[in-house]
Amino acid sequence: MFGLESLSGSAQAVATVGVVFAEAIALYVGYGALSSVLGSTVLDALGGD
Repeated sequence: MFGLESLSGSAQAVATVGVVFAEAIALYVGYGALSSVLGSTVLDALGGD
């Protein structure tokens, strides 16, 4: 997908770790924003505090 297979062994490992880290940050930020926007609505719908 990103052409990582054309890199050498060490560079491929570093690039793969970087891609996974970037995905983790994007998911963390995305889920944080989603939970802050919808959190109270979902709790109200479920009858929580």
